[in-house]
Amino acid sequence: MSLNLKIALVTDSTSYLTRDEIEQYNINVLPIPVIIDDKEYLEHVDFNSQQLYELEQAGAGFPQTSQPSIGELLSLFEQIKADGYDAIIAITLAGTISGFNQTLVNLANANPELHLYPFDSQITVRLMGYQVIAAAKMIAAGLNPAQIISNLSELRQQTDEIFVVDDLNNLVRGGRLSNASALVGSMLQIKPLLTFDAESHRIVSFDKVRSMKKAIAKSEKLMAKKIETNVSDLEKLRIIIYHANERETAIKIQAELTAKYPQTPNEIDEFGPVIATHLGEKAIGITWMPDVLQITY
Repeated sequence: MSLNLKIALVTDSTSYLTRDEIEQYNINVLPIPVIIDDKEYLEHVDFNSQQLYELEQAGAGFPQTSQPSIGELLSLFEQIKADGYDAIIAITLAGTISGFNQTLVNLANANPELHLYPFDSQITVRLMGYQVIAAAKMIAAGLNPAQIISNLSELRQQTDEIFVVDDLNNLVRGGRLSNASALVGSMLQIKPLLTFDAESHRIVSFDKVRSMKKAIAKSEKLMAKKIETNVSDLEKLRIIIYHANERETAIKIQAELTAKYPQTPNEIDEFGPVIATHLGEKAIGITWMPDVLQITY
């Protein structure tokens, strides 16, 4: 391929990008399906988190998630190629919680003419969304795919997260929690602290606390310890707080973190239906990463 490549950017709906961001950065977003009682819903197309909770509260069957069809993927990639793009960078949710990334790897190997570069974010939600925005900024700056993938890998290593779930049932039934001992927490009504393991990149339970209030407080303390150890400039960090139908709790956490880190940008986001399907209602996430909006490539 020649220099000055025209590079397209693709991601999935769990990046939780806003419509303005999608338009501003020219991002192609593939919706992830949620299946309930044999009916398929598309995240952010015809299905949101509130609808998920309402169906669950009404006694609907256990929700499952899928991935875009091969036909849908090939149709998009072929259209991108027809539009004159030389390469495609596709950033997906963690390969340990979805087979989507592996599907893209297989497609890239089988269709080298697409010049498709799949990238496993090893995470999801806005943490992945900011990886996508970073990639868009790198494309605008004229970086080639290899440089973009290298920079994304470095950004990925500087991302961290702690999740607290109210009930482990969804994660265990969906097979997304790797350490089965967490079942004990579910039986004892203990609130587990979860993260993506640094080595396996799987969701693991690393601690258990006897109330949601104590679990959140411990999460904030753990985050503070990690930040103090690993972050040299708090002004260049971004904190993102997530909730699953627990906005008041998220607002309270935001106020506490704003008071403690007034120089650090933060935001509140809601878990979309795909991730809420796995974490369950009332889940909370406290996460942090370099502030991509301040980075110049």
